[in-house]
Amino acid sequence: MKRILLTLMVAVAGLSAIAPDASAQTDNRNTGATKRQKAVNDWHRDMAEFRARSAADRQLQELADSLASVQARAALRNQDFVLEADNVQFKNGQTVFVNSSTNFISVKGNRAVIQISPSNFASGPNGVGGVTVEGMISDQEVRTDNKGRTTFSMNVMGIGVNAQVEIYMYPDSNRASATVYPNFNSNTVWLSGDIVPYDNSNVFEGDSL
Repeated sequence: MKRILLTLMVAVAGLSAIAPDASAQTDNRNTGATKRQKAVNDWHRDMAEFRARSAADRQLQELADSLASVQARAALRNQDFVLEADNVQFKNGQTVFVNSSTNFISVKGNRAVIQISPSNFASGPNGVGGVTVEGMISDQEVRTDNKGRTTFSMNVMGIGVNAQVEIYMYPDSNRASATVYPNFNSNTVWLSGDIVPYDNSNVFEGDSL
């Protein structure tokens, strides 16, 4: 009898020792689940805030693009603009990413300047890595189609240039591309970049031919 009672006492003592451990494990599991849920909730909140900021940023960018587009079109019509090119393509198909401050087409009144300076290492005839030509413009025309694309065309004639130039500006942006067709050879050149009002441009004009 005593042996049975002793066995029961040992078993109860063992259960008493085990019970707190099981309870602690349950608490730890609950705490871990709560932390994980909080982390998930925090992530969803952060993503929602990021999307809200991104949407606001997109709206600001769209507004800025729209304003730049309006200014660029007005500058085209007023013949008071600069196409600051960031890449130039030559007849052989080679495309070169260039410095927009030294590669451009500018128009101020009846005077136009075309400057192509693809080299950052050689000074070139213009002193800034390429060629600069200037001339008077004629037969200028601005057209806008029903899709909002604007085309500015002109002839440029001077000592070092005799060419037709067509500039195409995309809708809702001041982004544009230009094609220069020399009248005395077939060395057509294409430029792409942004159109800005003449007084807002930061281009550097080299020595013209």
